[in-house]
Amino acid sequence: MSIIKRPVITEKLSRLQEAGKYTFEVATNATKPEIKQAVEATYPGVKVAKVNTAIMPSKPKGRYTRSGYQGGRTKVWKKAIVTVKEGEIDFFAEI
Repeated sequence: MSIIKRPVITEKLSRLQEAGKYTFEVATNATKPEIKQAVEATYPGVKVAKVNTAIMPSKPKGRYTRSGYQGGRTKVWKKAIVTVKEGEIDFFAEI
């Protein structure tokens, strides 16, 4: 099982990147020390100063189709905001 699932890239989080904070979707059972080790192993030359985590709740989602309203919910996921001491992470160089 991988600890880091994917980077989260939004407008708000792009502004945080200028301050050296990067956001990742991580496994829901991952701990802060595990997240720190995974980021430093995945991105060489990066030293992590701090890790903040939050569990994002499920939200109701729905859409109208020919057969009527189809309701559902989004999944529960955990995000980690990683503050970097030194180094920089470039998400778009990996693509």
